[in-house]
Amino acid sequence: MRILVTNDDGIMAPGIKALYRAVRDLGEVEVVAPETSQSAGGHSISVLSPMMAHRVHVHSEFHAWSVDGSPADCVKLAMLKLLDWRPDFVLSGINAGVNTAINVLYSGTVAGAIEGACFGVPAMAFSLELSDHLDFDGAGSVARSLFLEFTRTRPEPGVCLNVNIPKFDKGWPRGTRVVPQAVVPMQDRYHVQHDPRGNPVYWLDGEMPEHPVDSGTDLAAIYERFVSITPLRFDLTDHKRMAEMAAVGWPQAFERIEAATR
Repeated sequence: MRILVTNDDGIMAPGIKALYRAVRDLGEVEVVAPETSQSAGGHSISVLSPMMAHRVHVHSEFHAWSVDGSPADCVKLAMLKLLDWRPDFVLSGINAGVNTAINVLYSGTVAGAIEGACFGVPAMAFSLELSDHLDFDGAGSVARSLFLEFTRTRPEPGVCLNVNIPKFDKGWPRGTRVVPQAVVPMQDRYHVQHDPRGNPVYWLDGEMPEHPVDSGTDLAAIYERFVSITPLRFDLTDHKRMAEMAAVGWPQAFERIEAATR
């Protein structure tokens, strides 16, 4: 088995070390990760500037590729240039902080997995709930167990799972739940400071609702101390709206615009 590992917290983050340790004996494992933290960078890719990649020794445990780009950049560069082989799986994480609800769209961790799915490679993204003591080793054990179960399903090309693991402060997770992504937004706010010249500087902050209102979702699962597993896809088409939008008078609107420009 050949496994590509990436993350968005950076090549030296403890979460990627824990994920590597969790799967290193399962086959050939290569790590390609951002040089610095790319948290909340979403599915960005580098098109306006070139990238550099070099080998580094991570925590005196393994050699890896460090890329001055995003998680999606890392997977794309790995697939097209850095690796001598095509991976059987792409694993992303373990992220410090869950990627549930709207955070799925912002998450570089999820983007790394979805980029693998774009190449037709089954992928999983792993994230651990924030706490005073982040037990990445415990999260690594959960990730390994779920990954092995995932491999046994013989997933189709491009299948992508978003896995969120509750914090271990109150013990081992109560179990797993396969649930949809919650749709509640973050409670965003900006802190305003001023630079030495008096210009305002804005820092984004925010949090999820303390008590999730969407039962049966990834957010609720984490709140109830279950591991959440959510299948994702990179097709953002709202298929339920297709017929409704097709019935709108788009041709007539276009004809009106055309007539007005004559």
